[in-house]
Amino acid sequence: MKRMTPDSKLVTYTCWSPNHSGKRTHVIDTISIHCMAGNLSIETCGKLFLNTDREASSQYGIGGDGRIGQYVPEAYRSWCTSSRSNDQRAITIEVANSAGAPDWPVSEKAYSALLDLLTDICSRHNIKQLLWPSISSIGQINLQNMTVHRWFAAKACPGNYLFNRHAAIATTVNKRLKEGIDLNEAETRKVAAEVVTQQNPNYPVITDVPAYWRPA
Repeated sequence: MKRMTPDSKLVTYTCWSPNHSGKRTHVIDTISIHCMAGNLSIETCGKLFLNTDREASSQYGIGGDGRIGQYVPEAYRSWCTSSRSNDQRAITIEVANSAGAPDWPVSEKAYSALLDLLTDICSRHNIKQLLWPSISSIGQINLQNMTVHRWFAAKACPGNYLFNRHAAIATTVNKRLKEGIDLNEAETRKVAAEVVTQQNPNYPVITDVPAYWRPA
């Protein structure tokens, strides 16, 4: 089996999901931040995405400890936002929650890692800035290039905590992009990726997960 490597040097764990549509049909120009609706580790999230019955995946996952995992190559379309059009153009990121409804907050470490990952993604894909006027639409990247799952399905995702911080997230990432911060060169971000094969028939089937993760 060909060994795949992470797209981001911030990734410390990989578990390649079979749940994707292959090569994208649109250039990457959008970001979609999701919440896991649970305090899942990046390993547990990856194992869930190995299950083809769930019909779900994302490019990245961020645990409450701030570690970053990757499950679908950036060049491929993940199955994440209940919108084919959005998933064709968006990098999708699942973030673990430190508590539950109604706000679904995330830890400080997870939030900090999210900012790092977004800065890295935008730098590599020449996304000059993140735009968030909170208009429920996709494709108008000169006006908005951040989208959320709740616009495409009857879900609370990404939870009010992250949803209400999208403007602040954009402001912080844009400041970093303007200052030319290159996270890929940071000495503290050593790659120690563990590649887990999706063909492994001995992977445990996980059933104790939030309804959010179950296909409609």
